Amino acid sequence: MRGQRRVDRPQTLGPNLVPLMTKRRSRRPLQEAVAPAPLSPSTPRSGRRRRVWAAVLALLLCIVLGSVWALVRQPAAVRWGVEIVRSYPHDVRAYTQGLAFEEGVLFEGTGQYGQSTLRRVELESGRVLQSVSLPNNMFGEGITVRGGEVIQLTWRNQVGIVYDKATFRELRRFRYSGEGWGLTHDGTHLILSDGSSTLRFLDPKTFRVVRQLMVRSGGRRVANLNELEYVRGEILANIWYKDYIARISPANGEVLGWIDLQTLVPPGMDREECANGIAYDAKHDRLFVTGKNWPQLFEIRLVGP
Repeated sequence: MRGQRRVDRPQTLGPNLVPLMTKRRSRRPLQEAVAPAPLSPSTPRSGRRRRVWAAVLALLLCIVLGSVWALVRQPAAVRWGVEIVRSYPHDVRAYTQGLAFEEGVLFEGTGQYGQSTLRRVELESGRVLQSVSLPNNMFGEGITVRGGEVIQLTWRNQVGIVYDKATFRELRRFRYSGEGWGLTHDGTHLILSDGSSTLRFLDPKTFRVVRQLMVRSGGRRVANLNELEYVRGEILANIWYKDYIARISPANGEVLGWIDLQTLVPPGMDREECANGIAYDAKHDRLFVTGKNWPQLFEIRLVGP
């Protein structure tokens, strides 16, 4: 959400008010005019006030200059292009919200009310080998495969579902606050995005928040973090409505680089059908990406700047 910043204008001191004295005629004889005493340069109290204001202004100036310097010295995130290694068929009816690759099999979570599913997909052909539908009142979101389980988020139901990886039988559900968008894991914790600039690390047994990570690029927060994938010590994140992937440091939340997917976007896609879905084949070091309702899924190689 965007908010307007309120800028407080510094108050200006008005002129000292001097009470008006009415002149009265005197019947006394005129006396010799006395020269007024010279004005003293300043009283001790006014001097202290000047010193206090000078100190305040100096402090504010240091804060502003420090903030500007921090932004200037922040290294710019590297931008990477992509090269298509191979393309695979993808179901155009799949509103992709989550993607994962495990033991030669592609897992996909799709969204939309009344159409949300968890799928096992044959990579080579794009054929759906197995599928389970979510209740009509649930909007499916990100997925991750951990051990013998597949975990799937829902958008606004604040409910996550844990499935048996082999049978897709529902094992249990868990609760979380806010919205669910993307999901991955680093081998120790689940990592959840909720559409903001903050990632949450969850205990995989209790699903309680262990820590939170603010994502920034060049000192600015990166909002709309969507589908996630943990790859070689980095968190990759789709950005809602953007055809870019952020490479995020899990240590400090800084964006290490951007992967530009604009050349992969099929013609005729509308704004909602943006890039979404990242999967990594750790065994063969392959990276896969696709988008919502895209006709293809791509294996890509990064091209340096």
